Amino acid sequence: MNRIDRLFGILTLLQSKKYLTGERIAERFGISIRTVYRDIRALNEQGIPVGFEPNKGYFVVDGFFLRPVSFSLEEANALLLMENLVTGFADKSIQKHYSSALSKVKAVMRDSQKEKLEYLTISTGFQFPQRLLNEANEHLATLQEAVTARTILDVRYCKADGSESNRRVEPVGLIFYAFSWHLIGWCHLREDYRDFKVSRMVHVQNSGMPFTKTTHPPIADFMNQLPVDY
Repeated sequence: MNRIDRLFGILTLLQSKKYLTGERIAERFGISIRTVYRDIRALNEQGIPVGFEPNKGYFVVDGFFLRPVSFSLEEANALLLMENLVTGFADKSIQKHYSSALSKVKAVMRDSQKEKLEYLTISTGFQFPQRLLNEANEHLATLQEAVTARTILDVRYCKADGSESNRRVEPVGLIFYAFSWHLIGWCHLREDYRDFKVSRMVHVQNSGMPFTKTTHPPIADFMNQLPVDY
């Protein structure tokens, strides 16, 4: 991460909290406390009023930024609830993007709302099946990108028996069923549609090449053929 991106990230993080310690900033961005001091000074030099209160931490003066969108506390609570569900039902790539988006939501909230939201965070717990937590990968964001761009994926796939093969896949869409994410796509190797379990994808790369088939059935057609009803 270059310094400009880091400074913007620190500013966004500061706006999402009422107070933030230097140690928390250093941990989040993998930098030293000395670098935190320099970055805070750089923000101040650019006219961004970052203050400091002993025993609490850094803060951005309330009202400095015009809030382009107004969120109610109920809307923010709903987004917070979804963040916990994302943790259980999405992979690391989606979790990262959702957390970043939620930080931007918190940045436009009033201090009183932030305090209530932080209290709700520590007062809500979730227990997920271990099988969901074991399926840790970072492919969903890449798969989503390929679905929307209609570009071919190069996939290294591991079957249930442990054998691996390279596949070129035209992704039709993603379905979550039987507690796992599945990619439905046209497999160039098999010359047919296949259901690929995302957790069995060893490696995924978006080739950037357009589909060779002009049309594919809608994902709803495949939903009607699922082997289980959950």
